[in-house]
Amino acid sequence: RLSCIRNNIWLASCGVLSSGLAVLSSFGLMLFCGVPFVVTVANAPFLILGVGVDDMFIMIASWEQSSRKTEKSNVKSLLAETYAEAALSVTITTLTDVLAFFIGTWTAFPSVRSFCLYTGTAFIFCYVYTLTFFGAVLVLNHKREQGNRHWLTCMRVDVDKDQAENSCLYNACCIGSFSRQPSQPEGEHPMSVFFKKYYGPVITNKWIKLLVVLLYGAYLVGSIYGCTQIREGIDLRNLANDDSYVIPYYDDDDKYFSTYGPRVMVVITESVDYWNEAVRLDIESCVQNLE
Repeated sequence: RLSCIRNNIWLASCGVLSSGLAVLSSFGLMLFCGVPFVVTVANAPFLILGVGVDDMFIMIASWEQSSRKTEKSNVKSLLAETYAEAALSVTITTLTDVLAFFIGTWTAFPSVRSFCLYTGTAFIFCYVYTLTFFGAVLVLNHKREQGNRHWLTCMRVDVDKDQAENSCLYNACCIGSFSRQPSQPEGEHPMSVFFKKYYGPVITNKWIKLLVVLLYGAYLVGSIYGCTQIREGIDLRNLANDDSYVIPYYDDDDKYFSTYGPRVMVVITESVDYWNEAVRLDIESCVQNLE
């Protein structure tokens, strides 16, 4: 928003900070518990940031809707109504993510197990910080707006002042227009207007419903067919950089040596007297017989 009072830059920044605190808390707990840190775990913060920012938008949207419906309510009832609207969605999404990653800890790969432990725990902390830390930030931001304070300096600014005498830059940065005053009711967000007036009526049309069902059926059939084509194994080329010497090596290996099959190795599990010539001859005879 262009208003220096209604601007929510710090609110958005605190939402990102909430995700960062969740990452720090989960990593610290896992390291304290002795869970090994592998390279793949370094990708977990990006997942937590995505989910944390999504939860932040849900909380802010619910707060805005609640504030429009109950403009004269106190902060406690406003926050309670916000949690009543947003907490269910946040809880369900977090629960499904946590279950998905904790189920992944059953894998036999230690690196995947560590990644799932770190990420699943981070989702739990992200949920806790969203409902505690970010909820408190919402209240503080609301009190700042109620006091007509600047979003950056938190100093009181003039409201409803004659703006014709000043420059556009001064009006945008130093003159407030508190949207919850009776003279200036807050309008709906353009995205909300789009979904309410355009997307909603179109998607509820009976022909569009039929098209959606047919598209979903085609998607489901394609997904089932794709699951039947899954094969175990991994192409080692995918583990190297595009310009690595490993890729032409595997290409030549497949081109010239794939018809010979895998290498055969013999392991002697007992103690052997290699200094004894007769033992060495027996080993040589064994190798010749295998060949």
